[in-house]
Amino acid sequence: MKTVTLGRTGITVNKNGFGALPIQRLAEDDAVKLLRQAFEAGINFFDTARFYTDSEHKIGKAFKGIREELYISTKSMALTGEEFTKQLDGSLSELQTDYVDIMQFHNPPFCPKPDGEDGLWKAMTDAVSAGKVRHIGITNHRMHVAKEAIESGIYETLQFPFSYIASAEEVELVRASERAGMGFMCMKGMAGGLIKSGRAAYAYLAQFPNALPIWGIQRQSELEEFLSCNTDDFQQMMTPELQAVIDADRKALATDFCRGCGYCMPCPQGILIKDCARMALFLQRAPIAEYTTDFWKEEMHKIEKCTGCGSCAKKCPYGLDTPNLLKENYKAFNGYF
Repeated sequence: MKTVTLGRTGITVNKNGFGALPIQRLAEDDAVKLLRQAFEAGINFFDTARFYTDSEHKIGKAFKGIREELYISTKSMALTGEEFTKQLDGSLSELQTDYVDIMQFHNPPFCPKPDGEDGLWKAMTDAVSAGKVRHIGITNHRMHVAKEAIESGIYETLQFPFSYIASAEEVELVRASERAGMGFMCMKGMAGGLIKSGRAAYAYLAQFPNALPIWGIQRQSELEEFLSCNTDDFQQMMTPELQAVIDADRKALATDFCRGCGYCMPCPQGILIKDCARMALFLQRAPIAEYTTDFWKEEMHKIEKCTGCGSCAKKCPYGLDTPNLLKENYKAFNGYF
């Protein structure tokens, strides 16, 4: 079994992280069973978030009594210190634990710092002092926030979208985190479901010794595929056949993957672009009921107002054809009704 150490946290785990966002879709007993199967097969790092509805609750139930044998990371989307503390305490209750190994600021629009008037950093460090949090991390979809977190020297881990359709700038982000002694967690290692070959995805990420893939897992078959990749010879996994898969996907997908960074907003027509342009992925990986509400019907319906002005495409740092992406996601969304 190959492992990865998350920078100066010293946390060393199986080079397969279990991303618990998709288990929201599973019945509680099925989710608990899948989590235990993962643990018993050697996976010992589980990543969730306060925002992931009942995901924390399912993890708490699955690992009650064996908490010290594994690592749990969770996240808070709070924008004030008071709300952060409230969310953290809620997470601890659902997880049935008195601490989390890594507590992450969940995709904040800025990089929380010790001098911030929002009180986030103080709330986080107070939690560390109280023993509720062992290590401090941040997740993001915005390149400038991620870079600022690395340069600040105060964060121990960074979680950022990273897969084989990543840009050179994103590859450099992984390298920079390694130089800074930070653990790097790969969000969306399967590009939010666009990548279909788990083996090709694993082979690419295996080339980065400091990177921990966080796979969104909701089926036993997915779990087994990633486990089968973690062998003693995985450094030699990159065969010509897998490289051909990667090359073909890069050509076909690199212009279709919205990272949700939000640079494209605001939209003159009021379209919630960063979410609407990812709706097809949400419907694949998150609870369908969460995204087929009247609220989302109204938000997606706004896509009909798109004038094709190109404002969003001009601001996209990844060069996406955003208007077309919105139309394709609207078509997929309507397919559920």
